Amino acid sequence: MGDDLGDDWWEHDDNADPSAAEEEEVEEEKRPVEKTQMKAEKRKRQPEKTAKVKKKKSTEQKDPVVTQTKEMDEQKPKKKRKRKKKTITDVLASSELKPGSPADLQDLVTLYFSDKRSVIELEELKLADSSFLSSNDLTHTLSSYLKQVCPKWAKIQKQHSESSSVVILIVCSSALRAIELIKQVTAFKGEAKAVKLFAKHIKMEEQVKLLQKGVAHIGVGTPGRIAALIEKEGLNLQALRYVVLDWNWRDQKLRRMGDIPEIRLDLMKLLESGIFSACREEKVKIGLF
Repeated sequence: MGDDLGDDWWEHDDNADPSAAEEEEVEEEKRPVEKTQMKAEKRKRQPEKTAKVKKKKSTEQKDPVVTQTKEMDEQKPKKKRKRKKKTITDVLASSELKPGSPADLQDLVTLYFSDKRSVIELEELKLADSSFLSSNDLTHTLSSYLKQVCPKWAKIQKQHSESSSVVILIVCSSALRAIELIKQVTAFKGEAKAVKLFAKHIKMEEQVKLLQKGVAHIGVGTPGRIAALIEKEGLNLQALRYVVLDWNWRDQKLRRMGDIPEIRLDLMKLLESGIFSACREEKVKIGLF
């Protein structure tokens, strides 16, 4: 019977608790399940840690760049806004409107010829105070101004009988302004004749014939056409006594005739064409209306 039990029959504990053995078996069965659950939880945590590490690394990498960019932005000089250049209109609109004076014309002449004439020649261009009529104080109409500077007009116009010449030259910046001034002079001129001396719609040959044909007392026009007529000998200065510049009038851009480059150039040519010399000889006087 002993042979049937085997060699290790004696190692079996007859007093062992069968319930403890069952518990051990249950625990052994649980262990693989617990291990599996722990592994699953570990796997879940691992991506979170990896994400946090990546996020941390990316933050660490970005921070220096952001900081450097901010520092560079702070160091960069701020772009200055381009200031809009002021035009003549802007300057004149913000300045107080003052009546012109002989000094204004003298300054304009000196400025224009400063790089074209020697010091001695510039001195010759300066006119004496006696070469100027009283200036308009911005209260006069053209007729009232002419009555003030030429009180003996009725007598003067009767004595004038030369063709191709006028007693009064009124110089303005445009043809439209010339037409307006011819209308304004009606109250002053009486029986005297006023002629248009501008280029718009009027050929120079026609103006020369008109001046030769009869006696004209007042010429109203632009400096460019008047200078051209003098140069072509269609108009002479023999009977001329007064040159009135439409100095204070302003166009839509608030520019006076002295502010417009092309008009200023023509005006200087006109003054040089014999008016300056006639003023120095005290035959002609200049007025700023």
